[in-house]
Amino acid sequence: MHYIIGDVHGHYDTLMELVAKLPSDAKLIFVGDLIDRGSRSAEVVKFVREGGHECVMGNHEELMVIDLPYILDTYENDKELDLNSTWLMCGGIQTLLSYGILKFVEGKPAKVKNVQKLSKQIRDDLKWMESLPFYIKMEISHPSGKPIIISHACIGNVWKFHKDEKKQRYFKEYALWNRKSEPKKMPIFNIFGHAPTQWGVDVQSDYVNVDTGCYIDKDGYNQMSAYCVETGEVISQEYVH
Repeated sequence: MHYIIGDVHGHYDTLMELVAKLPSDAKLIFVGDLIDRGSRSAEVVKFVREGGHECVMGNHEELMVIDLPYILDTYENDKELDLNSTWLMCGGIQTLLSYGILKFVEGKPAKVKNVQKLSKQIRDDLKWMESLPFYIKMEISHPSGKPIIISHACIGNVWKFHKDEKKQRYFKEYALWNRKSEPKKMPIFNIFGHAPTQWGVDVQSDYVNVDTGCYIDKDGYNQMSAYCVETGEVISQEYVH
């Protein structure tokens, strides 16, 4: 059975509790945004990579791919770190802390000894993130006959462009960042995350939104969820503090 897991955002403990509820032979697929906001992003990435689990790129992985090389260059050339980069302001600070290559002293970023040695793992994980696909097409089809497509954001509106070379930049940006309302009829059965849904997984005839906002401390959110492709079963885990 295939279980699609919503945005993790560095919440390793919650992920482990959710995975413990799934069958031991479950095949896990992640919709991206493994990192940022939570305190254990490095461990989440390690779990996904070492487990050989499939994953699409999320917008937070893209932010890390863009910003991290400049941050490491700043570190390694003994320059002052600017905490106002887009990625760091969106939760990247917590990710750097989880890899041990950032620390704060009296509220200010301080030098970390042996940063080149410590940055080896995050560099390796960066290469892996760069290789992540923007969507996964499953070998099985939906009962409606539509192909089952896993992506970070909803791509029903732009699926017609997924093989159009001239539209690839537009398609990829949509797959990472789209927050527009889902279309009523789509040519695919799309399973995605990115836009947290309140009061549980949003299951519709053409799509499933599995992001239940594990990082949002408000009623109706604050949980991580998985959706079984074959059975339609939804399993959720409240945020583990």
